[in-house]
Amino acid sequence: MRLRSPYDGEIFRLALPALGALAAEPLYLLVDTAIVGHLGRPQLAALGIAFTILGGTFAIFNFLQYGTTAQVARAGGAGEQETARRLGAQAVWLSIAFGIAVSVLIAALAPQLVELMGGEGRAADYAVTYLRIAAVGFPAAFLALGAQGYLRGIADLRTPLVILIAGNVANVILEVLFVYGFDWGIAGSAWGTAVAQLGMGVAFVVVVLQQLQPGEASVQLALARRVLSLGKWIFIRTTALMLSFVLAGAVATRFGDASIAAHQVAFQLWVFLALVLDSVAIAGQIIVGRELGAGRREEAYGASERMIWLSVALGGAFAALMLALAGVLPRAFSGDATVLDETALLWPLFVLMQPLNGAVFALDGILIGAGDGPFLAGSMVVAFLACAAVLAAALEADWGIRGVWAALVVLIVVRLTLMTTRFRRGRWLVTGWAA
Repeated sequence: MRLRSPYDGEIFRLALPALGALAAEPLYLLVDTAIVGHLGRPQLAALGIAFTILGGTFAIFNFLQYGTTAQVARAGGAGEQETARRLGAQAVWLSIAFGIAVSVLIAALAPQLVELMGGEGRAADYAVTYLRIAAVGFPAAFLALGAQGYLRGIADLRTPLVILIAGNVANVILEVLFVYGFDWGIAGSAWGTAVAQLGMGVAFVVVVLQQLQPGEASVQLALARRVLSLGKWIFIRTTALMLSFVLAGAVATRFGDASIAAHQVAFQLWVFLALVLDSVAIAGQIIVGRELGAGRREEAYGASERMIWLSVALGGAFAALMLALAGVLPRAFSGDATVLDETALLWPLFVLMQPLNGAVFALDGILIGAGDGPFLAGSMVVAFLACAAVLAAALEADWGIRGVWAALVVLIVVRLTLMTTRFRRGRWLVTGWAA
């Protein structure tokens, strides 16, 4: 890899604010956890159940963001500025529609969802309360997805970062006021988050409307279908990915409390490191979409190669750091000797994944930016099936936590192999807006 590249400036200019925006959601979770954690064990357990339901739902619908970014960037690169703005409007309408529908379902099915998650007693009651209140802010949270997708597509990553920071500050203030000032308990935490999300939703709507010309905010079914044409494939890809993680957690649970605890430690670190790698992938979505829209195949390929190598180097740095901290970092999460022993068993596999993750995340962003949805969905389903087969073998042969993480390595390796082959063949380099 070359030390310097003409693409570096723009890659870092896009990736750094993207990283800040990506970190906003975990900060929400940390604040809620810290505040609710002092209310008692049932409340904290309830929060964990609610976060699992809401977080999984939110992740599956991220196609509203990624699909919009790719389409808007391509339209902008092709000189179709009006179309790009109209796509932004469609993303807002679609996000509101999906957000309202999902909110109604979560509020109506909250008891059943909590029961499905294994919630019982007071924890289940608190979780139902949290879900039904949080559902009030969910349409606004979905709206933030679509609006961010549009703003990323026009390479404006600073505005979403400012709105998300303001939302996080408001969330802290409101939660402290509602939980401790008004003594609303876990309901106060849910209301604080919902109100903060509603405020962010209003801010995003105002920003998007300011970008539009008169008449461009109307519903355009053809353009809405254009957003969904890529979005449906990203939906399949994300669902298959989430199923891989859920299945891995379920298998780890069957190996005992120490195994699932060790898995949780490693997986949360994996998610944290993935945030940094995903910021490069977002830069890939924007740059590739724009360059292909403008018909610049060589520039799209050259920038993509650079992003892949930068992401691999970043993953390699993470691997070296995690290897150096192997005897220290897990102790920050648990002092239980058995949990630490289980963590030591999976740690080499966790470290090995980091450079591979770097390449996979970059390639994923590049192919999303190119609008290569059918391939992304199909390759992710193949990777899920391979991962599931190894997990089944691990459970049958009692391979323990190493078997679980070997399956996750297989997931990454299969994705990397398929996407690298696709990238090298260049079939994703389709130019123009009409592609």
